[in-house]
Amino acid sequence: MVQQERARSTRAAIIGAAARIFEEQGYGGTALAAVATEAGVTKGALYFHFPAKEDLAVAVIEEQHAIASADGVRVQALGRPALETLVLICRGFALQLIEHSVMRAGIRLTFEASAFGHDVRQPYLDWSTRFAELARTAQDDGDLRGDLDPEAFALLIVGSYTGVQMVSDILTGRQDVLERLADLWRMLLPGVVAPDRQEHVPRLVDLFLGAP
Repeated sequence: MVQQERARSTRAAIIGAAARIFEEQGYGGTALAAVATEAGVTKGALYFHFPAKEDLAVAVIEEQHAIASADGVRVQALGRPALETLVLICRGFALQLIEHSVMRAGIRLTFEASAFGHDVRQPYLDWSTRFAELARTAQDDGDLRGDLDPEAFALLIVGSYTGVQMVSDILTGRQDVLERLADLWRMLLPGVVAPDRQEHVPRLVDLFLGAP
């Protein structure tokens, strides 16, 4: 048991160190020797857990998706209305981008995945499916327009978030990512919220920004 815990701890340390270096250097600029040094482990320990750099990159992407998914589950467990839940899940993802190098590294590696031949579609498919389900429930609740295509709306959210956070990263190192994503909600919600629920739009934007 102690040995297993030590192995898990070593693996986590390696992933954390790799995330910090991948975030700064990208896949091509990252050397496994540098990761071992950053993690405080021997090269042998690193190769035991990750025989090749692509294995380590995939592990960072998977950890990024696991962190985001776990927070999504936490938000859904709050039992709030579906549209509020969707907004809060998106807020959580934005905060994770600001706070966690694993999240930022996972995003960068996703866009560099052609360098190591990894299929990165699944996280995007997972989020699109989850958001479509929430959109359908929000329609049933009367919060979203009845003529809205839930699948198209979900893909729009995923695609818009991807683009907005990328531009924020390029222009400000994501220092303004919350504000730019709030702008997205301000402009998007009036077109998708049901006509008799339009008064809720400012509150939903405030919810994204952290209002209770």
